[in-house]
Amino acid sequence: MTSLPLAVDAETPLSQEELDVLSRQYEREGEQRASLQTKFNYAWGLVKSNYRRDQEKGIQLLLEILQEAPNRRRECYYYLALGFYKMGSYADAKRFNDALLTQEPRNEQALSLSELIDRKVSRGKPQLNPAMGSSQASTVRRRTWP
Repeated sequence: MTSLPLAVDAETPLSQEELDVLSRQYEREGEQRASLQTKFNYAWGLVKSNYRRDQEKGIQLLLEILQEAPNRRRECYYYLALGFYKMGSYADAKRFNDALLTQEPRNEQALSLSELIDRKVSRGKPQLNPAMGSSQASTVRRRTWP
């Protein structure tokens, strides 16, 4: 298992300059032709952002990657969980994080995120993200994700 940052570290956003580098690379390759790694890197940077619009776009890209490359499931599950967590959609965050923990019960990164999700849920009821576009939210619910 590769060493991945704990959830608290992953919440630290990239600088705007770093995110711009990923964005330019993605745009240079073209949305439809971008390599899987370029698309993932851009999605990763967007999910880590503090801006909801970026997070939503990152989640959408990760969902596309999950469909296109099941071998990237591990990374996608974690960053989808993180993105939903950051947007306040704790039920979705928990679902993706639990899917990762089912595959890797000792994954420290997912265990750390699980603690953060549980703390948020214990402070109030989990909610579906009201700011997420209804078509995106329904896409997430319709699919047979974890």
